[in-house]
Amino acid sequence: MVDPPRSEGPAVVGTAFERLGGRERVTGETVYADDLTFPRMVHLALTRATIPHGRIIGVDTSKALEMPGVLGVLTGADLPTPYGIFPISQDEHALCGEKVRFVGDPVAAVAALTEEEAQHAALAVEVTYEPLATISTIEEALEPFDTIHDTGRENNVHRLSSFTFGDVEAGFSEADEILEDLFFYEGNTHLALEQHSAVAVPEGEDRVTVYASTQVPHYLHRALTQVLGLEAAKVRVVASPTGGGFGGKTDPLNHEIVVAAMALHLGRPVRCTLSREEVFYCHRGRHPAKMRLRTGFRRDGAITGQHLEAAIDGGAYGSYGVASLLYHGALQTTTYRLPRYRFDGSRVFTNKPPCGPKRGHGTPQPRFAFEVQLDKAAERLGIDPADLRLDNLAEAHSVTANWLQLGTVGLRPCIEAVVEGSRWRERRGRLPRGRGLGLACSAYMSGAGLPIVWNQLPHSGVQLHLDRSGGVTVFSGHTEIGQGSDSVLAAIVAETLGLEAGDVRVARGDTALTPVDLGSYSSRVTLMAGNAALQAAERAREIIAASAADELGVGVEGLVFAEGRVFDSSEPARGLDFAAAVAAAEERNGTLGTTGSYTPPRTPARYQGSGVGPSPTYSYSAAVVELEVDEMTGMLTVDHVWIAHDLGTAINPVLARGQVEGSVYMGLGEVLMEEQAFRRLPRRRSDALVHRHPSMLEYKSPTFHEMPEVTTYLIEGPDPAGPFGAKEVGQGPLLPMPPAVANAVADAVGVRIDQVPISPEMVLKALTAHQAGSEARFGPTSFPDLPLGESLRVLTPEEGGDGLSADDGHSPARKPATMPTREEASKGAESASTSSL
Repeated sequence: MVDPPRSEGPAVVGTAFERLGGRERVTGETVYADDLTFPRMVHLALTRATIPHGRIIGVDTSKALEMPGVLGVLTGADLPTPYGIFPISQDEHALCGEKVRFVGDPVAAVAALTEEEAQHAALAVEVTYEPLATISTIEEALEPFDTIHDTGRENNVHRLSSFTFGDVEAGFSEADEILEDLFFYEGNTHLALEQHSAVAVPEGEDRVTVYASTQVPHYLHRALTQVLGLEAAKVRVVASPTGGGFGGKTDPLNHEIVVAAMALHLGRPVRCTLSREEVFYCHRGRHPAKMRLRTGFRRDGAITGQHLEAAIDGGAYGSYGVASLLYHGALQTTTYRLPRYRFDGSRVFTNKPPCGPKRGHGTPQPRFAFEVQLDKAAERLGIDPADLRLDNLAEAHSVTANWLQLGTVGLRPCIEAVVEGSRWRERRGRLPRGRGLGLACSAYMSGAGLPIVWNQLPHSGVQLHLDRSGGVTVFSGHTEIGQGSDSVLAAIVAETLGLEAGDVRVARGDTALTPVDLGSYSSRVTLMAGNAALQAAERAREIIAASAADELGVGVEGLVFAEGRVFDSSEPARGLDFAAAVAAAEERNGTLGTTGSYTPPRTPARYQGSGVGPSPTYSYSAAVVELEVDEMTGMLTVDHVWIAHDLGTAINPVLARGQVEGSVYMGLGEVLMEEQAFRRLPRRRSDALVHRHPSMLEYKSPTFHEMPEVTTYLIEGPDPAGPFGAKEVGQGPLLPMPPAVANAVADAVGVRIDQVPISPEMVLKALTAHQAGSEARFGPTSFPDLPLGESLRVLTPEEGGDGLSADDGHSPARKPATMPTREEASKGAESASTSSL
């Protein structure tokens, strides 16, 4: 429902109301996990691996147990059950028992009376290893060699994905220009201000409550019950207010499980807060990605076909990698018309901290490649880059080549806004040498179409409690990670019931008190939890309206909910204040409470592997960057960013603007300086692979000094899939930033940097090559040979099309067949190509 019956008078939705919990955050009153204390609480520290790959020969905890203040020690033998966020990637242990797979992998845990005593004792645990060969690059992982995990393969490939939609080679034969380029996108991390923290409180011998800085209390709850061997009802997870997540807190993490095990072992509360260095070891950040992109264009700029190949470095464990790989390919089709499309991808294991989801999960890397290549094509074809994009836009409510159902597509007004604001048509290519403008666009999901653990249950649930005093409380399992989701849900409920946002309380993220919500990831809360809250509020409104109509002697259809009252639209003075209306409903019906839930529509795709990528709708962004390049030093200075984002409806324009500009900041960090880099000491295959920058001092990210002026345009156009027409705003605006900067560098000094981050050294090398008559480019020059994924088939209606359950991922690779077009499928075509999760 786009526009449910709205209150008359001042509306909440669309206004800049005060953010729930905002005052507490800026005054320091918010209680984070690390602020929690309980009687008899002790502290836990982890002993971490000092080598990147090795078998554990022995763990000697005797010295640690003798140290002052030490109360208990756990090792891998105490927690033998594996876990992982995906059912098909159960490859982690709370504490390593047989092998370590990266420097920082936890091996033992020590509890002591103070944090300092625990840390000193953790260092006293002696671990004996048999070193194994270190796998540090994608190329090494693809070779037959020692395997990091027992996957049944002779190499370190984690997952393969191959699918083809339409005859891509025929599309290339129709092209007037075919561009083929190589790109590299370095890994980077989240750098949330709050470090990871968890506190476990035992309740008897077999019950425990875990307070954690997590984005996914529901999935953490699953992992705890699995590893601890407890009944689900005896485990409670409370998501504490989170000081930033950006995807880094969407995995169940080792310390969250270990504190629970230690609390049960000691019978007293246990807290573990990771150091900043340990947060870098947890990682779960952006995958380093090598890409080869081949795209065909007609002379008028129309795209005839595309083939994307991607090899991504997943680090030591699976994490969200199965989705990360498929997102690389699946979401490439949502921005422009791609009539024929092929994707071949491989995720590999290496002996580095595990990669996972970071803001824009799976899409910044291929988006960078596509948007940079579009600029190259525009130059080759003599077309303005803005016009090339405008002429190829995906159509609203269409189905893409890989069967993703699009909703509203507001990319055209986004492009038009930034082009006009930056005076693109007057200034691009005409600025003084060293100054340039770059344009790029993007699309992103508004919620994932399938749950991580496949089932038919709702993705989000909300319970609404109405008190006779007029109080309204929203109980939701979502988590507030700094994005303002509490305010969004309060606004949706308040708008429906004629209240102010501040009149609504939000209780969230508690597996014992709130309905299940799958978590704050994939930009799902506004649309999914928002729709659930809207349904609960509408049901409450119906109950209250029926009683109020009887009380007032008027028809239900004439009632208005506004300004904290329920009144007759034809005679506004005739009415009840909201508390009286609720009391009348309670007198008539008993204690008042309603529920709402949300399950996304089913994808139109019916092929194995189609389960990742579908979203109820997609958001769109466009950005223009103006920058200066110092040709003597290669230094880049970004002076201005114009960013437009299609968000459907702005629930709170101020919060939405903050999310857009936060994405701009993070995107600039990725393209200008951030990198999760490693080094070997010394350079021999069996020696340590060490994190190069495990601190905020060494890991560079933008400061106020580097942040340019930002002009933000919120492009509104209600989408039928969202509550009050709203869709995502938290992740999409990051995606155009890296390619827009790269395109601006080309406009400024005429060289191409096909790699992220763009360093001064790269710019100087490209300029030097250009002056020597070589290609004016810096970037990768080779791409590894990838094994192809398993050839699969279209699933019958009886089998469903979930794309998650049928493939074990271990089948021998063979050349994929061709996925039928939608027209062919409707006529009974039966061939398909994909490798599923």
